[in-house]
Amino acid sequence: MNNVEAIRQSLIDAKLDAVLITNEKNQRYATGFAFTDGAVLVTRKSAFLFTDSRYIEAAEKTVADNITLRLFGAGKRLSQLIKAELDNENAELLGGEEGTLSHGQYLAYENLLGRQLIPCQHIFNSLRASKTAEEQEYMRRAQAIAELALNDVLQIIKPGVSERDIAAEITYRLLKHGGEGNSFDPIAVTGKNSSMPHGVPGDTLVQNGDFVTMDFGCLKYGYCSDMTRTVAVGYATDEMKNVYDTVLRAQLAGIKAAEAGVTGRSIDKAARDVITDAGYGEYFGHSFGHSLGLDIHEAPPAAPSVETIMPVGAVISAEPGIYLPGKFGVRIEDVLILREGGCENITHADKNLIIL
Repeated sequence: MNNVEAIRQSLIDAKLDAVLITNEKNQRYATGFAFTDGAVLVTRKSAFLFTDSRYIEAAEKTVADNITLRLFGAGKRLSQLIKAELDNENAELLGGEEGTLSHGQYLAYENLLGRQLIPCQHIFNSLRASKTAEEQEYMRRAQAIAELALNDVLQIIKPGVSERDIAAEITYRLLKHGGEGNSFDPIAVTGKNSSMPHGVPGDTLVQNGDFVTMDFGCLKYGYCSDMTRTVAVGYATDEMKNVYDTVLRAQLAGIKAAEAGVTGRSIDKAARDVITDAGYGEYFGHSFGHSLGLDIHEAPPAAPSVETIMPVGAVISAEPGIYLPGKFGVRIEDVLILREGGCENITHADKNLIIL
């Protein structure tokens, strides 16, 4: 993956001479190479990746020919190398990532480079909002791994198993099936704990008549998957079945409304109206979904206050929920790629209520 040309065009549109990229995910978006230190510099004429001896060999094997490698360390300071390239190209209008750099780092770079950093986080937010065909394929691969892990984990869920055991099994199975790591710490909560949307797995044991909610995902080629399934153990009461059915109908309504060219608010509303009409509106406190990609939460979201128009190629979660404090909660989550006139659901796991 290499998005240097797209970034360069955005520089021209923003009337900038160059952009300094220090965020790891933005560096990967630009060059296809992930590393923890160093920087990427894209100018109107050139592109540079600055790294040290720990990563240089891997970078040489990965980075495309339109990106020049520069090695710092052993007396060569990173800031000096960046400044030299900026001086060589008379690049004065330099963009910086105000959304991810700390205030101290921002000021330090301005001092070391002798240039004011011009906020340009919007360039990356805009470019990364619409996924290329290559990025979409990476996310399909990540999603498929998550579903394989789910199939395995369902085999161990029974009375007496702890939330922590389920979370550990999720992580193991994601790695076993080819994941590069978790998209985020997995959520596995049971019984009353399932009423907490982001509950932390603990020592609570699964019991007959419990809901178990699992929210997890993995990385593949640096891109995230994300899914949630709620299952019942032993049996489900009529109330549990009604809540589950309501959440599922809400999700399907949101998916039907999801397409490029509409606002995040309109997608959220389609799902929220179903839950509200069923009398559970006060128990759905979060948004219908968020964008994801290199980060698990990206822009734009499908949320009640968001009037942003969804672009073609946006990848969003579809995850309404109902959470009844002290009783139980239900969430069902898929991942969608937005198209003109509709969407592609890249999550294929069964969404009908499963009773183990």
